Amino acid sequence: MTEELDRIRQKLGMDLLLLGKVLLIIASAFVLERLTAFLVRKAYLSSDRDPEDVTRYRFIRNAIRLIVGVLAFIGIIYSIPALKNFAITLFAGAGILVAFIGLAAKDAFGNIISGVFIVSFKPFRVGDLISVGDKFTGTVEDITLRHTVLNTFENRRIIIPNAIIGDEVITNSHIRDAATCEFIEIGISYESDLDKAMTVMAEECTQHPSCLDRRTAQELEQGVPIVVVRLVRIEDSSLVLRAAVWGRDPLTSRSMRHDLNRALKLRFDREGIDLPYPHRTITFKNGHRPGSTIAP
Repeated sequence: MTEELDRIRQKLGMDLLLLGKVLLIIASAFVLERLTAFLVRKAYLSSDRDPEDVTRYRFIRNAIRLIVGVLAFIGIIYSIPALKNFAITLFAGAGILVAFIGLAAKDAFGNIISGVFIVSFKPFRVGDLISVGDKFTGTVEDITLRHTVLNTFENRRIIIPNAIIGDEVITNSHIRDAATCEFIEIGISYESDLDKAMTVMAEECTQHPSCLDRRTAQELEQGVPIVVVRLVRIEDSSLVLRAAVWGRDPLTSRSMRHDLNRALKLRFDREGIDLPYPHRTITFKNGHRPGSTIAP
C-alpha cells in the first residue's frame, strides 16, 4: 500500500513538473513576444515613420509572433517525453507523411517568401493606394507573412495571398509621387461656341480648390495655363473637350472630378453652352417607310 502511494505521489510530482514546464514555456514565449514587440515598436517610434518604416514594422511584428509561437510549440513537444518520442518517430520514420505535409504547406511557404520579397523590394507599402491587375483597388492596410490586406473605397477589406499579389501587375499611385492627373471630359453641341466653352472649362477647373499647379519653369515662361483644355474627339452629335487637372493624391483627384462634372454642367447652362442629346438621321429607301406597301 505504501509503495502504491509512493508511485502515485511520484507520478503526480512528475505530472506537476511537466505542467510547470509547459506553463513556463508558455509564459516565457509570452514575455519574449511582448519584449521583442516592445523593442521593435520603440525602434519604429524613433524612426521617421514613413510608409517604408510602417511596412517593415508591421511585417516584423507579425513575423515575431509566428516565430515565437512555433518555438513555443516545439518546446512544449520536446518537454513532454511521450510527445517527444512520438514526434521523433513520426518525422524520422514517416518520410512519405513529411513529403505530403511539405506539398500541403507549399502554398503557405510561397506566401511567406512572397511576403519577404514584398517587404524587401517594396513594390508597395502600408498606406499606398494600389490596383492589383484589373481586379482590386484599395489602400494597403497591412502586410502579414501570409497575405496583404486592402481597404477599398467602400471600406471593405480584401485579403489577397502574397503569392497571388506578387504575380500580378501592380499600379501604385503613391510609390514616388501621389499627385494624380484627372481627365475631365464633356461634350458640347456643334452649334455651341467652341472657344468660349474651352475658356469656361479652363476657368472652372482652375478655380477648384483642389487643383494643383504642376507647371514647370519652362512652361511658366511659355505662358502655358494651369489647366489645358483640348478638343479630343469629334463625335456624331458632340464635340468632346478634355481638361487635364492635377490633384494632390488619387482620392482628392477623383472627388475633384466629380465636383467639376457638376460645376461645368451648371456653368454651361448659365453661359448658353448646350450639352447635346444624341441625334440620329434615318433615311428611307425610295421614300417608303418600313411596313408600307407600294401600289402596283
